[in-house]
Amino acid sequence: MLGPDLSSGINAEYGGNGRMTFIPEEGEDLWHVYNLIAAGDVVRCTTLRKVVTESSTGSTNAQRVKTNLTVRVENISYDVEAMSLALKGRNIEENQYVKMGAYHTLDLELNRKFTLKKDYWDAIALERVEEACDSGKTADLAAVVLQEGLAHVCLVRQSMTITKAKIEVPIPRKRRGSCTNHDKAMLRFFETVGNAMVRHLDFSIVKCVLLASPGFVKDKLMEYVLSTERSEFKPLQENKSLFVLCHASSGHKHAVSEILSDPNITTRLTDTKAAGEVKALGDFYTMLKNEPARAFYGPAQCIAASEQEAIDTLMVTDSLFRSTDLAERKKYVQLVEDVKGYGGTVHIFSSLHVSGEKLGLLSGVAALLRFPMPELEDLAVDSDSDSD
Repeated sequence: MLGPDLSSGINAEYGGNGRMTFIPEEGEDLWHVYNLIAAGDVVRCTTLRKVVTESSTGSTNAQRVKTNLTVRVENISYDVEAMSLALKGRNIEENQYVKMGAYHTLDLELNRKFTLKKDYWDAIALERVEEACDSGKTADLAAVVLQEGLAHVCLVRQSMTITKAKIEVPIPRKRRGSCTNHDKAMLRFFETVGNAMVRHLDFSIVKCVLLASPGFVKDKLMEYVLSTERSEFKPLQENKSLFVLCHASSGHKHAVSEILSDPNITTRLTDTKAAGEVKALGDFYTMLKNEPARAFYGPAQCIAASEQEAIDTLMVTDSLFRSTDLAERKKYVQLVEDVKGYGGTVHIFSSLHVSGEKLGLLSGVAALLRFPMPELEDLAVDSDSDSD
């Protein structure tokens, strides 16, 4: 949970400028911060700076000093694997070690306080803060997708699908009259997958594990885990009631989205944001196939539909709100506010989630309409012609 430092006060209101002070407490918090900070914002935090001093004799001495810096952000980089966030910008406040206007890169880390100041707090930014500070929205869903010789162990978080382990084990083919080599390789594979689950699944947090595969691979893995006498597998055996076996077409990561869209699985995951987004995108594809005049994607089409208060469900990927073009960002913020204003539903997809990746292929914005608007199809053709 991204914890606001309440002792510093929260001085930010919708539509105005102001500052908030935060303390990131876990890796996902940095993802929220990445979506919260934009170029032009001001960030202040503790950092290390290399300082070179010269003595009266002319000799120099370099040392790293700890200091508080305030920079106006120009560039933001986020490493999802390392869970690290770096902000590059110019120093805007007097400091004994760093000149005004000098460049510095702030590294935001877990449990390190920082203050964010914006000239304009829009609705998307304030909702992101509210979402990040909600302790009830931590990840409690895991998914293990596998096929013979390939498996992915994933955590399905509120904002992203994180691959904790990818397992690849060569599996020889079955030969007529002998399956010994194949069976031995499968046992090694099951053991490796089991060890990965023990290592990466914290059952004090995880409340459900989706175990999915084509055929009976998942059943054989579960049978192996429950029957083995290996002591390290005890956490899996003690939490066997949390495992839900289901079908997947493969052991690749994209199969996670597939199993989340299964209605039988969705009913068991009604409280997870991920399942709701996958369902919304699935409904869009169904409508696009059966009643295309009520399903559109692309900014021009969605904005035109919203002007007629026609959007029932709007889907937007969060990458659109990270645009360095302020006018572009405001365009999508206004679209979201308009749709909510006349009672529509809005889903903001994470670009790190499998469903968000799919929405990104549809320009990052799509809508289900309350009534048909076939005239938008002509708008789509005109937009394509303009882009050519």
